[in-house]
Amino acid sequence: MATRLVQINMKAQDDSALGGFWAGALGWGISSEGPGVTNLEPEGFVYPDPVAVCIDLIASPEPKTVKNRVHVDLATTSAAHQKELVTRLRDLGATPDVGQDDVPWTVMADPEGNEFCVLDPRPLYRDTGPIAAVVVDCADPRAMARFWGEAMDWDLHEVTDRAAVLRSAKGVGPYLEFIRTPDVKTGWNRVHLDVRPYPGDDLEAEAARLRTLGATAIDLDVPWKVLADPEGNEFCLLTPG
Repeated sequence: MATRLVQINMKAQDDSALGGFWAGALGWGISSEGPGVTNLEPEGFVYPDPVAVCIDLIASPEPKTVKNRVHVDLATTSAAHQKELVTRLRDLGATPDVGQDDVPWTVMADPEGNEFCVLDPRPLYRDTGPIAAVVVDCADPRAMARFWGEAMDWDLHEVTDRAAVLRSAKGVGPYLEFIRTPDVKTGWNRVHLDVRPYPGDDLEAEAARLRTLGATAIDLDVPWKVLADPEGNEFCLLTPG
């Protein structure tokens, strides 16, 4: 058994408005499965497919108060594309990071303050689509690589004391990167990962397997399973499909 990363779950005070921003930023289609839920995926996309990690925005009244531990990095193909994308994102409602260090990428925030980066052009991300990587802050990239490398059937591309990098075994879609940071997790993550087992797998058995790897269960009355990885980052184990 194994899981695969299928989407990012993002809390939003106004899921429809924030969904409009991200749909414009990524060039993706926008839909809704019900009140308070906005779904984003590429046009013509057949879910689930590792060629893209989708975004679900869920209405939540609580405002963002601390830096997110999960964010996305956006890919660019040239210096001109990076400049054009930053300008277009500002026109859509993004704001630049006032205290950005002297780095070649651009740190921005969406209209609700969620951080993201517009990367300088890099060969590694030439075929990822608009999202180059889903990035997770962590204390120990090696430990996260051990857990997530066994939790999912994605390939481990790199692991050092600074970072761990995974990608779908099919060699498509964005990377999943765990980056060492001194920041300490406080409270629930407003942005988290959703993983899904394959058709025919058993949800309870997969949840038990993840617990043996080091996940902890979070007791919530929902049809799927809510767990936390070894560093306490919440994630959802969705029903197989």
